[in-house]
Amino acid sequence: MDKRYQIFISSTFSDLKEERNKVMQTIMSLDCIPAGMELFPAMDEEQFDFIKRVIDDCDYYLLIVGARYGSMDDNGVSYTEKEYDYAKEKGIPVMAFLHKDISSIPLGKADTDAVLKQKLENFRKKVETGKLVKYWDNADELNALVAISLPKTIKMFPRTGWVRANLQTNAESLQEINQLQKELSELREFKAKQDQDLSQLENNLKDRIAGLETIATIPGQNKHFDYKKHKDAVTTWKAQLSIKEIFEKLALYMIDNSLSDTQVRNRIARISFESTGKNFDRNDNCQIELKTYQQIRLHLKLLGLIEMCTIPECKSIYWQLSHNGKALILNSLCFFKDKNQ
Repeated sequence: MDKRYQIFISSTFSDLKEERNKVMQTIMSLDCIPAGMELFPAMDEEQFDFIKRVIDDCDYYLLIVGARYGSMDDNGVSYTEKEYDYAKEKGIPVMAFLHKDISSIPLGKADTDAVLKQKLENFRKKVETGKLVKYWDNADELNALVAISLPKTIKMFPRTGWVRANLQTNAESLQEINQLQKELSELREFKAKQDQDLSQLENNLKDRIAGLETIATIPGQNKHFDYKKHKDAVTTWKAQLSIKEIFEKLALYMIDNSLSDTQVRNRIARISFESTGKNFDRNDNCQIELKTYQQIRLHLKLLGLIEMCTIPECKSIYWQLSHNGKALILNSLCFFKDKNQ
Protein backbone atom coordinates (compact mmCIF):
# COMPACT_ATOMS: atom_id res chain seq x y z
CA MET A 1 0.00 0.00 0.00
CA ASP A 2 1.38 3.41 -1.04
CA LYS A 3 2.27 5.54 2.01
CA ARG A 4 3.49 9.05 2.62
CA TYR A 5 5.57 9.85 5.67
CA GLN A 6 5.51 13.07 7.66
CA ILE A 7 8.92 14.51 8.57
CA PHE A 8 9.41 17.06 11.34
CA ILE A 9 12.24 19.51 10.52
CA SER A 10 13.86 20.95 13.64
CA SER A 11 16.48 23.74 13.75
CA THR A 12 17.04 27.31 14.73
CA PHE A 13 15.10 29.46 12.30
CA SER A 14 16.46 32.79 11.04
CA ASP A 15 20.04 31.57 10.45
CA LEU A 16 19.01 28.40 8.59
CA LYS A 17 16.15 29.60 6.35
CA GLU A 18 17.94 28.69 3.10
CA GLU A 19 18.89 25.24 4.38
CA ARG A 20 15.35 24.56 5.67
CA ASN A 21 13.74 25.60 2.38
CA LYS A 22 15.96 23.30 0.33
CA VAL A 23 15.42 20.38 2.69
CA MET A 24 11.65 20.89 2.58
CA GLN A 25 11.72 20.81 -1.23
CA THR A 26 13.74 17.58 -1.17
CA ILE A 27 11.36 15.97 1.32
CA MET A 28 8.38 16.84 -0.90
CA SER A 29 10.20 15.52 -3.98
CA LEU A 30 10.50 12.20 -2.13
CA ASP A 31 6.69 12.15 -1.69
CA CYS A 32 6.94 12.91 2.01
CA ILE A 33 5.24 15.63 4.04
CA PRO A 34 7.42 18.26 5.76
CA ALA A 35 6.35 19.84 9.05
CA GLY A 36 8.10 22.17 11.45
CA MET A 37 8.48 25.50 13.19
CA GLU A 38 7.23 27.55 10.23
CA LEU A 39 4.07 27.41 12.33
CA PHE A 40 5.75 29.38 15.12
CA PRO A 41 9.15 30.88 14.16
CA ALA A 42 9.19 32.62 17.57
CA MET A 43 8.64 29.92 20.18
CA ASP A 44 7.34 30.05 23.73
CA GLU A 45 6.08 27.40 26.17
CA GLU A 46 2.48 27.69 25.06
CA GLN A 47 3.39 27.18 21.40
CA PHE A 48 5.82 24.38 22.29
CA ASP A 49 2.89 22.33 23.61
CA PHE A 50 1.32 22.59 20.15
CA ILE A 51 4.62 21.68 18.46
CA LYS A 52 4.78 18.52 20.59
CA ARG A 53 1.41 17.45 19.17
CA VAL A 54 2.78 18.03 15.66
CA ILE A 55 5.82 15.88 16.47
CA ASP A 56 3.46 13.16 17.78
CA ASP A 57 1.85 13.05 14.31
CA CYS A 58 5.20 12.76 12.50
CA ASP A 59 6.91 9.54 11.45
CA TYR A 60 10.49 10.82 11.46
CA TYR A 61 12.42 13.67 13.06
CA LEU A 62 15.09 15.58 11.09
CA LEU A 63 17.47 17.84 13.03
CA ILE A 64 19.68 20.52 11.44
CA VAL A 65 22.32 22.12 13.67
CA GLY A 66 24.27 25.21 12.63
CA ALA A 67 26.15 27.70 14.82
CA ARG A 68 23.30 28.93 17.01
CA TYR A 69 21.87 27.29 20.11
CA GLY A 70 18.53 29.10 19.74
CA SER A 71 16.06 30.80 22.04
CA MET A 72 15.67 29.19 25.46
CA ASP A 73 13.00 28.46 28.04
CA ASP A 74 13.16 29.65 31.65
CA ASN A 75 15.51 26.76 32.48
CA GLY A 76 18.05 27.78 29.84
CA VAL A 77 17.28 24.91 27.43
CA SER A 78 16.75 25.83 23.78
CA TYR A 79 13.46 24.88 22.18
CA THR A 80 15.40 23.07 19.43
CA GLU A 81 17.00 20.82 22.07
CA LYS A 82 13.60 20.36 23.75
CA GLU A 83 12.13 19.22 20.42
CA TYR A 84 15.02 16.76 19.99
CA ASP A 85 14.61 15.37 23.51
CA TYR A 86 10.86 15.02 23.02
CA ALA A 87 11.27 13.11 19.73
CA LYS A 88 13.77 10.75 21.39
CA GLU A 89 11.43 10.28 24.35
CA LYS A 90 8.60 9.32 21.98
CA GLY A 91 10.78 6.82 20.12
CA ILE A 92 10.59 8.68 16.81
CA PRO A 93 13.54 7.83 14.49
CA VAL A 94 15.97 10.77 14.42
CA MET A 95 18.15 11.93 11.53
CA ALA A 96 20.70 14.54 12.63
CA PHE A 97 22.76 16.79 10.36
CA LEU A 98 25.50 18.80 12.09
CA HIS A 99 27.60 21.53 10.48
CA LYS A 100 31.20 20.34 9.96
CA ASP A 101 32.94 23.54 11.08
CA ILE A 102 30.85 26.14 12.89
CA SER A 103 33.89 28.45 13.12
CA SER A 104 33.54 29.02 9.36
CA ILE A 105 29.96 30.30 9.69
CA PRO A 106 29.60 34.14 9.46
CA LEU A 107 29.14 35.97 12.79
CA GLY A 108 25.65 37.07 11.81
CA LYS A 109 24.58 33.43 11.85
CA ALA A 110 26.58 32.27 14.87
CA ASP A 111 26.45 32.66 18.64
CA THR A 112 29.16 34.93 20.08
CA ASP A 113 28.24 34.55 23.74
CA ALA A 114 30.52 32.07 25.54
CA VAL A 115 27.63 30.51 27.49
CA LEU A 116 25.60 29.91 24.33
CA LYS A 117 28.65 28.46 22.56
CA GLN A 118 29.14 25.96 25.39
CA LYS A 119 25.45 25.01 25.38
CA LEU A 120 25.65 24.45 21.63
CA GLU A 121 28.76 22.29 22.02
CA ASN A 122 27.08 20.20 24.72
CA PHE A 123 24.01 19.77 22.53
CA ARG A 124 26.16 18.65 19.57
CA LYS A 125 27.85 16.04 21.77
CA LYS A 126 24.48 14.76 22.92
CA VAL A 127 23.27 14.42 19.32
CA GLU A 128 26.49 12.74 18.21
CA THR A 129 25.75 9.83 20.53
CA GLY A 130 22.93 8.88 18.13
CA LYS A 131 23.40 6.54 15.16
CA LEU A 132 22.04 8.58 12.25
CA VAL A 133 24.40 11.59 12.28
CA LYS A 134 25.80 13.27 9.15
CA TYR A 135 27.98 16.36 8.72
CA TRP A 136 27.44 19.12 6.16
CA ASP A 137 29.34 22.17 4.97
CA ASN A 138 26.80 24.09 2.88
CA ALA A 139 23.12 24.07 1.93
CA ASP A 140 23.64 21.98 -1.23
CA GLU A 141 25.66 19.32 0.60
CA LEU A 142 23.04 19.17 3.36
CA ASN A 143 20.32 18.77 0.75
CA ALA A 144 22.16 15.88 -0.91
CA LEU A 145 22.71 14.13 2.44
CA VAL A 146 18.99 14.39 3.27
CA ALA A 147 18.06 12.99 -0.16
CA ILE A 148 20.27 9.94 0.50
CA SER A 149 19.56 9.44 4.21
CA LEU A 150 15.77 9.75 4.26
CA PRO A 151 14.95 6.75 2.02
CA LYS A 152 17.49 4.63 3.96
CA THR A 153 15.95 5.64 7.29
CA ILE A 154 12.46 4.83 6.03
CA LYS A 155 13.67 1.39 4.94
CA MET A 156 15.54 0.73 8.20
CA PHE A 157 12.78 2.01 10.51
CA PRO A 158 9.33 1.44 8.92
CA ARG A 159 6.62 3.68 10.33
CA THR A 160 2.84 3.98 10.11
CA GLY A 161 2.74 6.80 7.55
CA TRP A 162 -0.32 8.24 5.85
CA VAL A 163 -2.48 6.37 3.34
CA ARG A 164 -4.88 7.88 0.80
CA ALA A 165 -8.50 7.14 1.67
CA ASN A 166 -9.20 5.42 -1.66
CA LEU A 167 -6.53 2.82 -0.86
CA GLN A 168 -8.06 1.73 2.42
CA THR A 169 -10.13 -1.40 2.77
CA ASN A 170 -13.89 -1.19 2.14
CA ALA A 171 -14.64 -1.64 5.84
CA GLU A 172 -12.30 1.18 6.79
CA SER A 173 -13.74 3.41 4.10
CA LEU A 174 -17.32 2.74 5.20
CA GLN A 175 -16.44 3.51 8.81
CA GLU A 176 -14.73 6.72 7.75
CA ILE A 177 -17.71 7.78 5.60
CA ASN A 178 -20.08 7.25 8.53
CA GLN A 179 -17.83 9.28 10.80
CA LEU A 180 -17.57 12.06 8.21
CA GLN A 181 -21.35 12.15 7.80
CA LYS A 182 -21.73 12.50 11.55
CA GLU A 183 -19.15 15.28 11.65
CA LEU A 184 -20.81 17.02 8.70
CA SER A 185 -24.14 16.96 10.51
CA GLU A 186 -22.52 18.40 13.62
CA LEU A 187 -20.80 21.09 11.56
CA ARG A 188 -24.10 22.08 9.96
CA GLU A 189 -25.70 22.42 13.38
CA PHE A 190 -22.70 24.36 14.60
CA LYS A 191 -22.84 26.63 11.53
CA ALA A 192 -26.53 27.33 12.09
CA LYS A 193 -25.80 28.24 15.70
CA GLN A 194 -22.88 30.45 14.66
CA ASP A 195 -24.99 32.20 12.03
CA GLN A 196 -27.64 32.89 14.67
CA ASP A 197 -25.03 34.13 17.14
CA LEU A 198 -23.38 36.27 14.49
CA SER A 199 -26.68 37.86 13.55
CA GLN A 200 -27.28 38.69 17.19
CA LEU A 201 -23.74 40.00 17.52
CA GLU A 202 -24.14 42.31 14.53
CA ASN A 203 -27.33 43.71 16.03
CA ASN A 204 -25.68 44.26 19.41
CA LEU A 205 -22.56 45.90 17.98
CA LYS A 206 -24.15 48.39 15.56
CA ASP A 207 -23.53 51.24 17.96
CA ARG A 208 -20.01 50.03 18.77
CA ILE A 209 -18.67 49.12 15.35
CA ALA A 210 -17.05 52.51 14.87
CA GLY A 211 -14.85 51.71 17.86
CA LEU A 212 -13.13 48.95 15.90
CA GLU A 213 -11.83 51.53 13.43
CA THR A 214 -10.22 53.63 16.15
CA ILE A 215 -6.52 54.10 15.38
CA ALA A 216 -4.08 53.39 18.20
CA THR A 217 -0.61 54.92 18.15
CA ILE A 218 1.78 52.41 19.72
CA PRO A 219 5.36 53.41 20.53
CA GLY A 220 7.67 50.55 21.40
CA GLN A 221 11.22 49.37 21.70
CA ASN A 222 13.07 46.20 20.75
CA LYS A 223 16.00 44.91 22.78
CA HIS A 224 18.24 42.71 20.65
CA PHE A 225 21.84 41.79 19.97
CA ASP A 226 23.61 43.90 17.33
CA TYR A 227 25.84 41.41 15.53
CA LYS A 228 27.70 44.16 13.67
CA LYS A 229 28.69 45.99 16.86
CA HIS A 230 28.75 42.81 18.99
CA LYS A 231 26.72 44.28 21.81
CA ASP A 232 23.17 44.58 23.08
CA ALA A 233 21.15 47.27 21.34
CA VAL A 234 17.75 48.95 21.60
CA THR A 235 15.74 50.17 18.62
CA THR A 236 12.47 52.06 18.81
CA TRP A 237 9.42 52.12 16.56
CA LYS A 238 6.00 53.69 16.40
CA ALA A 239 3.09 51.77 14.89
CA GLN A 240 -0.41 52.91 13.99
CA LEU A 241 -3.01 50.16 13.98
CA SER A 242 -6.77 50.08 14.19
CA ILE A 243 -8.35 48.27 17.13
CA LYS A 244 -9.80 45.85 14.59
CA GLU A 245 -6.34 44.98 13.20
CA ILE A 246 -4.97 44.44 16.70
CA PHE A 247 -7.93 42.28 17.72
CA GLU A 248 -7.89 40.06 14.62
CA LYS A 249 -4.20 39.23 15.06
CA LEU A 250 -4.41 38.89 18.85
CA ALA A 251 -7.50 36.68 18.66
CA LEU A 252 -5.62 34.01 16.67
CA TYR A 253 -3.73 33.18 19.89
CA MET A 254 -6.86 33.31 22.08
CA ILE A 255 -9.42 31.22 20.18
CA ASP A 256 -8.75 28.13 22.31
CA ASN A 257 -6.52 29.62 25.00
CA SER A 258 -6.51 32.01 27.93
CA LEU A 259 -3.55 34.41 28.05
CA SER A 260 -2.02 36.12 31.05
CA ASP A 261 -1.76 39.88 31.24
CA THR A 262 1.93 39.62 30.37
CA GLN A 263 1.27 37.34 27.38
CA VAL A 264 -1.39 39.68 25.98
CA ARG A 265 0.94 42.66 26.34
CA ASN A 266 3.78 40.78 24.63
CA ARG A 267 1.50 39.71 21.77
CA ILE A 268 0.35 43.27 21.13
CA ALA A 269 3.99 44.42 21.22
CA ARG A 270 4.95 41.85 18.59
CA ILE A 271 1.91 42.66 16.43
CA SER A 272 2.75 46.36 16.42
CA PHE A 273 6.46 45.64 15.78
CA GLU A 274 5.71 43.46 12.75
CA SER A 275 3.19 46.00 11.38
CA THR A 276 6.13 48.38 10.74
CA GLY A 277 7.52 45.91 8.19
CA LYS A 278 10.15 44.38 10.46
CA ASN A 279 10.71 40.64 10.80
CA PHE A 280 10.43 39.24 14.31
CA ASP A 281 13.40 37.08 15.35
CA ARG A 282 13.48 34.55 18.21
CA ASN A 283 16.03 36.71 20.01
CA ASP A 284 13.98 39.92 19.76
CA ASN A 285 12.47 41.34 22.95
CA CYS A 286 9.68 43.72 21.92
CA GLN A 287 8.04 45.90 24.56
CA ILE A 288 5.36 48.61 24.65
CA GLU A 289 4.51 51.04 27.44
CA LEU A 290 2.19 49.75 30.15
CA LYS A 291 -0.13 52.75 29.74
CA THR A 292 -0.52 52.12 25.99
CA TYR A 293 -1.24 48.43 26.59
CA GLN A 294 -3.85 49.21 29.26
CA GLN A 295 -5.65 51.62 26.92
CA ILE A 296 -5.84 49.01 24.14
CA ARG A 297 -6.97 46.31 26.55
CA LEU A 298 -9.66 48.59 27.98
CA HIS A 299 -10.90 49.40 24.47
CA LEU A 300 -11.22 45.68 23.63
CA LYS A 301 -13.01 45.06 26.91
CA LEU A 302 -15.49 47.92 26.40
CA LEU A 303 -16.27 46.58 22.93
CA GLY A 304 -17.17 43.27 24.58
CA LEU A 305 -14.49 41.33 22.69
CA ILE A 306 -12.38 40.05 25.62
CA GLU A 307 -13.17 39.25 29.24
CA MET A 308 -11.31 38.38 32.42
CA CYS A 309 -11.28 34.74 33.46
CA THR A 310 -10.21 32.93 36.61
CA ILE A 311 -7.69 30.08 36.78
CA PRO A 312 -7.74 28.76 40.39
CA GLU A 313 -4.12 27.61 40.49
CA CYS A 314 -2.81 30.90 39.08
CA LYS A 315 -2.62 34.26 40.82
CA SER A 316 -2.09 36.27 37.61
CA ILE A 317 -4.85 38.01 35.67
CA TYR A 318 -5.94 35.97 32.63
CA TRP A 319 -7.95 37.05 29.56
CA GLN A 320 -9.99 35.13 27.03
CA LEU A 321 -12.21 35.90 24.04
CA SER A 322 -15.78 36.72 24.98
CA HIS A 323 -18.68 35.06 23.19
CA ASN A 324 -18.96 38.13 20.96
CA GLY A 325 -15.22 38.15 20.34
CA LYS A 326 -15.22 34.52 19.18
CA ALA A 327 -18.17 35.09 16.86
CA LEU A 328 -16.54 38.19 15.36
CA ILE A 329 -13.18 36.54 14.67
CA LEU A 330 -14.80 33.44 13.18
CA ASN A 331 -16.74 35.66 10.83
CA SER A 332 -13.63 37.67 9.91
CA LEU A 333 -11.71 34.51 9.06
CA CYS A 334 -14.63 33.25 6.94
CA PHE A 335 -14.46 29.80 8.51
CA PHE A 336 -17.99 28.97 7.42
CA LYS A 337 -18.49 31.25 4.42
CA ASP A 338 -17.55 30.56 0.81
CA LYS A 339 -14.97 33.17 -0.16
CA ASN A 340 -16.44 33.29 -3.66
CA GLN A 341 -19.89 34.31 -2.47
